[in-house]
Amino acid sequence: MSFRLTGLHPGPFAGFFRMTDTELARHGARRCIVDAKPGFPDRVELRDLEIGETALLVNYTHQPADTPYRASHAVYVGENSRTAYDAVDRVPETLRLRPLSLRAFDAEHMLHDAVVVDGREVESALELLLADERAAYIHVHYARAGCYAARVERA
Repeated sequence: MSFRLTGLHPGPFAGFFRMTDTELARHGARRCIVDAKPGFPDRVELRDLEIGETALLVNYTHQPADTPYRASHAVYVGENSRTAYDAVDRVPETLRLRPLSLRAFDAEHMLHDAVVVDGREVESALELLLADERAAYIHVHYARAGCYAARVERA
């Protein structure tokens, strides 16, 4: 079964890059200089940022539905990330490098199923989750830190 994997739209984060560190702190955000690769997975382009790049660590509401599963968590966004990752049947390397938690939600935004997989085996897990017609979409999370990584839908 074909799937479409998408990163976050960069628009909501643009204003943060113009803020001072003090202003960012008032929003619970921080500016970071990337000092390790892998280590700073950008949620827009779905790539590991390069050493020396500037990133923001911000809280992002990845599950805004008014259900018990409403959720937010920290995400990295690269200063130079301009275009949201959007691909069919392709998994970016940044997801393959890490253990992942896949969380399938139904049309009412309730958790339907979930699995933890090695990032190198994500396609088969996505196929199984999407084979169930009750799964409307899947949120991919980095399993260790628990933070949101990407969204998956049927293509």
